[in-house]
Amino acid sequence: MYHLSTETPDDRWEVEALYDLCFAPGREALSSYRLRDDVPPVAGLSHVARDIDGILAGAIRYWPVQIAAQTALLLGPVAVHPTRQGEGLGGELIETSLGQAVQSGWDRVMLVGDAPYYSRFGFQKLPGIIMPPPTNPERVLGRDLTAGAWTGLRGDVMRFG
Repeated sequence: MYHLSTETPDDRWEVEALYDLCFAPGREALSSYRLRDDVPPVAGLSHVARDIDGILAGAIRYWPVQIAAQTALLLGPVAVHPTRQGEGLGGELIETSLGQAVQSGWDRVMLVGDAPYYSRFGFQKLPGIIMPPPTNPERVLGRDLTAGAWTGLRGDVMRFG
């Protein structure tokens, strides 16, 4: 059993250590990190999951991005500690936070990831949405948070602001 809560500044270094553990060295060299540089995560949507003893088991973050004149959420990273994987915690982090994104008035969310995993959460390939290189376009996925939010939207994904 896990307790999900909004990430606070006190969680930052512990979450960063989890990301370092779960992802390859040099993760911050990825193009998606250039979209996050000096942009704060979206308040209230980034979460941590802790077990009954308060030990960090998972985390998820969201960032604002722009595509043409529209805003979108960029989901990621999401990570679950290797000893806690396979328990559905990643899915719980995704669904809980996306539910809060809808309540907060966001229309669309995107990520760079594996379609077979993220399709179960309603994500699908976003044709015409261009992430900064080097990004495999097959891994650029999105989900409508309001009906038709991605329909007709095309362009480069840019840093917010």
